[in-house]
Amino acid sequence: MELKKILQGIEGIKAKGDLDIDIPSITNDSRNVEKGSMFIAVKGFETDGHNYIESAIKSGAKVIMVQEGADIKSLLKLENITILMVPDTRKALAIASCNFYDNPSRKFTLVGVTGTKGKTTTTYMIKQILEKQGKKVGLLGTIAVYINGKKLEDSARTTPESIELQKTFAQMVKEKVDVVVMEVSSQSLKLDRVYGCDFDIGVFTNLSEDHISPKEHPDMEDYFESKMKLFDMCKFGFANTDDLHGCKVAKSGKCEMATYGIDNSANLLAKDITITNSYADFKVKLGQKNERVKVGIPGRFSVYNSLAAISVALKLNVEPEIIKEALEEVRVPGRSEMVDNKKELNIMIDYAHSPESLENILSAVKEYTQGRVISVFGCGGDRDSGKRPIMGEISGRIADYTIITSDNPRTEEPEVIVKQIEDGIKKTNGKYECIVDRKEAIRKAIEMANKRDIIVLAGKGHEPYQEINHKTYPFDERIIVREIIEEMGK
Repeated sequence: MELKKILQGIEGIKAKGDLDIDIPSITNDSRNVEKGSMFIAVKGFETDGHNYIESAIKSGAKVIMVQEGADIKSLLKLENITILMVPDTRKALAIASCNFYDNPSRKFTLVGVTGTKGKTTTTYMIKQILEKQGKKVGLLGTIAVYINGKKLEDSARTTPESIELQKTFAQMVKEKVDVVVMEVSSQSLKLDRVYGCDFDIGVFTNLSEDHISPKEHPDMEDYFESKMKLFDMCKFGFANTDDLHGCKVAKSGKCEMATYGIDNSANLLAKDITITNSYADFKVKLGQKNERVKVGIPGRFSVYNSLAAISVALKLNVEPEIIKEALEEVRVPGRSEMVDNKKELNIMIDYAHSPESLENILSAVKEYTQGRVISVFGCGGDRDSGKRPIMGEISGRIADYTIITSDNPRTEEPEVIVKQIEDGIKKTNGKYECIVDRKEAIRKAIEMANKRDIIVLAGKGHEPYQEINHKTYPFDERIIVREIIEEMGK
């Protein structure tokens, strides 16, 4: 593509060199540079792309884009290299990516879902409903990327970098997708990964304390303001009116807004709610009639997620019967997922990794479990350490027995994280023990459980790995559970 076309819409460019050239590819990763590439240097939390300019040029880059203030004295001496300086290379990368792939998000209906909890489940619900209606659907999120019902790849992060995102969008256009549903993380909004995307509908699920750390958000205000950006970008928005921040979104979003909820006045209200150990059902107005809706995921939070999905579906003119059928059938990997096993124990895997989500899932299972609730969880390293004692206290208060263990320690010592969780559980009368090795913690839970109990393996959900010191190791809890029970049988 012509360089001038790639640069359309990027403000404040200062240029040296030839702009009348064709560019075969653009990238912000020097390892992906090919002959004639445009390399955009982006400063990250751990690495600075400006340190890899020399490597990019050696690999064949013909255009280098840098951030204002970068030292480019040595670059200016180079011949046959076009140098571009812009006020913000992150935004420039996003706009250039949109241009390079011919603005694919304008060619389908784009639905973005943001919030602390419920993003994944809500997007899967919307996908299921729309596919049942006969739509071709693309999905991007925490678990995987899907195009027309086929899994393209597992996801490395909730929302990919802008260049990867636009490339995936372009592939979806090629596959003639009608609607794309995506999780939009606060980081992706803060770091402009979705800048330039043409959102038709935005959804705000809720906001609670999470992702507060030096590498994420400095405080709750920054976290909320990052999420608010989605509603400056979309044409229509839905917000949860039972959430304090959701009320703020509904009032201050720049787009036209509608609301959903259970307790407070909203455009779409759930009433007469019943929750069991295998489903939730409720009454809601679909079109002109009040209908009974059943969703095959238990818990009050499932009602909220369903309301968000219904709001989007009704906006996209889906028939009420289709909505009802799809919600009853929907299942989400790693979200309230029961693991079949030879001992016929109740073992649930759930992605709960924040104080509120842990409290939600433990409270939900506590309501219908005849025996004990056995909680097995840890906290991720290099993330908000303040939530660790809070989560310990929550599990100690609700669960009948807690096994504190490791999650994804990343570059932190697992024992230190476990100790911080233990500081919280000590404030309760809850019974607990600490087993740092997660497999051994799961083994202990299985050994002590009977068929009346429920084991909740919280925190990792769909993840098939553990991340330790920048390396990932296979750790699929479904497989781990079955291996342990197999070993016990022998």
